[in-house]
Amino acid sequence: MPEGHTLHRLARLHQRRFGGAPVEVSSPQGRFTSGAALIDGLVLERAEAWGKHLLHRYESDLIVHIHLGLYGKFSDQTVPMDEPVGAVRLRMVGEKYGTDLRGPTACEIYTDQQVDSLLARLGPDPIRKDADPEQAWKRISKSRTAIGTLLMDQKVLVGVGNVYRAEILFRHGINPMRPGKDLDHAEWDALWIDLVDLMKIGVRKGKIITIRPEDDHGDGSYGAGRPRTYVYRRAGRPCRICGTEILHSVMQARNLFWCPVCQAT
Repeated sequence: MPEGHTLHRLARLHQRRFGGAPVEVSSPQGRFTSGAALIDGLVLERAEAWGKHLLHRYESDLIVHIHLGLYGKFSDQTVPMDEPVGAVRLRMVGEKYGTDLRGPTACEIYTDQQVDSLLARLGPDPIRKDADPEQAWKRISKSRTAIGTLLMDQKVLVGVGNVYRAEILFRHGINPMRPGKDLDHAEWDALWIDLVDLMKIGVRKGKIITIRPEDDHGDGSYGAGRPRTYVYRRAGRPCRICGTEILHSVMQARNLFWCPVCQAT
C-alpha cells in the first residue's frame, strides 16, 4: 500500500496539472458514473492529501475522496488520451494532461461534512504544516499497545506505512514491542521531527530514503531500484550498525523488522 508521501506527491501533481481549471471527468468502467456526472466540467479548486486519503475539491463544494488501498494506481497521458484500457474507475482530462485511476479501494463524492467526519477520525499527518504532534502523543502516552502498532494506527497518526514504521524505530533505537506509555516525551518529539523530515524527503524524491550517509554501505537494497534500508525486508541479514542478524515477526498482520541489539529497549 502506498505510504503517505506518495499521496502528497499525487496531490501536488494533480494541483499543478488540473488545478484552477475545468476538468472533464468520466468513469469508463461505470462504477463512478453518477459521481463523475456531478463534477464533469467543474473547476478543480484544490487537490490535497491527508495521510493515505486524496481529496479533489471542486467548485460547488463537491469533493472526490480517493483511497488507493493495495491496488489503486493513477496512470498519466498527454492529451489527446488513448481509449481507456481495463477497469478505469475515474478519468480526468485537463488542457494538457489526463489521468486514469484503476483499482482504488474508494472513489466517491463527499460533502464538506463527510470530509470533516473523516478527518475527525484521523490522527495528524507529519507532512502537513497544520499537523499537531501532541494530538498523537496524547494517545501514545496513555496506551499499553506496542509502539509498532500505534505508528500504523490511522487514529493515532496517518501516512506511516510499514517501511517508515520499521526504519524510524530503528533510527531511534526503539523496540517495536515497547508499549506506547513507556516512551517519554523527548523520545516522541525526536521521533516526530525525524519522521517529518524523512517523509518530506519522500515527497521531494518520490521514494523512501531512510539511511544516513555515514551508514550507506554494505549489502544492496531489498529490491531492484529500491534504496537501502536499515531493517525493512532485511530479515536474516546483518545489521548495518552492529552486525547482528535482523529479526522478523508479524504484528497486526503486517511484517515487522528490527535489530535485537540496536533496538533492545
